[in-house]
Amino acid sequence: MTGRRLVRGSLALGALASLAGSLFTVSPANAAPVPAVADDAAELTWGVCPGGLGVEFGLECTTVTVPLDYSNPDGATIDIAVSRLASTNPAERRGVLLTNPGGPGGSGLSMPVDLVSLGMPTSVLDRYDVIGFDPRGIGYSAPVSCGFTVEQGYQTNIPPYASNDAEVAAQAAVAEGVAQQCLEHDTEATLRYMTTANTARDMDLIRSALGEEKISYFGVSYGTVLGSAYASLFPNRTDRVVLDSNVGGTALDVTAFRRFGLGAEQRFPDFAKYAAARHETYELGRTPQAVRRGFFELVDRLDREPIQGVDGDLFRLTMFSALYADQSFPQLAQFWQALKRADAAAVRTMVEKKRLPRVPWLGAALAEPHPFDNTLSAQLAVICNDSAWPRDVADYQRNAKIDRARFPLFGGAAANIVPCAFWPEPLEPPVRISDKGPANILLVQNLRDPATPYVGGVLLRKKFGKRARLVSVDQGGHGVYLFDDNPCGLNVTTRYLVDGRLPAKDVLCPASAESGLRLSKEAAERREATLERLRSF
Repeated sequence: MTGRRLVRGSLALGALASLAGSLFTVSPANAAPVPAVADDAAELTWGVCPGGLGVEFGLECTTVTVPLDYSNPDGATIDIAVSRLASTNPAERRGVLLTNPGGPGGSGLSMPVDLVSLGMPTSVLDRYDVIGFDPRGIGYSAPVSCGFTVEQGYQTNIPPYASNDAEVAAQAAVAEGVAQQCLEHDTEATLRYMTTANTARDMDLIRSALGEEKISYFGVSYGTVLGSAYASLFPNRTDRVVLDSNVGGTALDVTAFRRFGLGAEQRFPDFAKYAAARHETYELGRTPQAVRRGFFELVDRLDREPIQGVDGDLFRLTMFSALYADQSFPQLAQFWQALKRADAAAVRTMVEKKRLPRVPWLGAALAEPHPFDNTLSAQLAVICNDSAWPRDVADYQRNAKIDRARFPLFGGAAANIVPCAFWPEPLEPPVRISDKGPANILLVQNLRDPATPYVGGVLLRKKFGKRARLVSVDQGGHGVYLFDDNPCGLNVTTRYLVDGRLPAKDVLCPASAESGLRLSKEAAERREATLERLRSF
């Protein structure tokens, strides 16, 4: 039931059982049991992280035992792997900063040292013990499996581009098979309990096990879904909350999923401008308009005549991947140029040597110790369990047609049918965002984010009301704080984490006049490797 365990450290099962009568209260907003305060900090034993993860940084690991099903706290339990990068300045320490890198499906055990690699300020590291964890079902926290293999060909939960109704119908057969495969592999009956709400409840037991009355939180991408759920379920147990690159709710539902198309349209002009300014080098078009026209011409040709296995669908997804960060623009331009020239040898080399932007949500999933199967399985489970998806194939056919017209770059892919259409009904509705609670939520959002478009930040700002402030950053890409080099976005967020100064009103950060980060080769390589892995969630 617990899957892979850490070498040391656990919240004692006996202590958990003895609290069964008082550990849970009912949340009126969700009518489901949620954790209350427990005094178990003394039970935690910290030790070496699996595989020596982060040992050079002083990272420690433990496990916290939680109920599999919060409506049955006396039933089966699972262990949640937790990491800690402790503050080395007791005089400045304020508390703990829980973190989540996104996904869903992303392992968060290394997140504290990842943030150090990205340049998290010493002032923040002094203030907090930075806490990472593998959410339930992921990595070292009772990992789930659908039995996916690379050979199976199901390598991402973003469906292929759907150019007509027949292609949506064909994808429906694939999606139904994947859903059935996942349910058949769920021999320990854990898959259904992988929800954002349950992970938020796990977070509160982690808080309790750490002996903290409140937690601060930093979450990116899907991490904003998780943070929004926690801040709504447990508003008075939050200290300082930073939500970066916001989805806009507490579930990656069908509406949020379809925003990938919007994000591609809003972000692509940044690349088109880049390529047009470098036409003499990459030959993609002298104007942004010409670059855009060239994209559709190339996609159409690749659909008819793929080059080394690269068809229009794969090129669309590669383009979308590159939009996550400006640093990927040269790779995309190089790949595009080779395809445009029909240079089969160059295309083969780029594909075989993996000299391409990574597909979103795949990336590091192919690397141990968090295999491809676990990452995709966990992601699928959370997305499908969090909200009800349409059941009728005709709904997806209609939506794909609408999105092909509205968002031609990404087309009907984000509206195409997914396994959630064939998944069991959710055990509970999504957490309702609450505007009741302390004003302690800082939302940071790029204006041109391909994965979590700007509207997500606007939606959360409205839902949280007076509890939140929105920091809008005039730049493109996925991820703001530490992910890019906008001084305003960096400074406002750091100031809030260190001093608790929530801006009096919403902030608009202008585009940075800086030409980018200038680091040593070693530091730059470490940063890029960290960014690549985190952005692949």
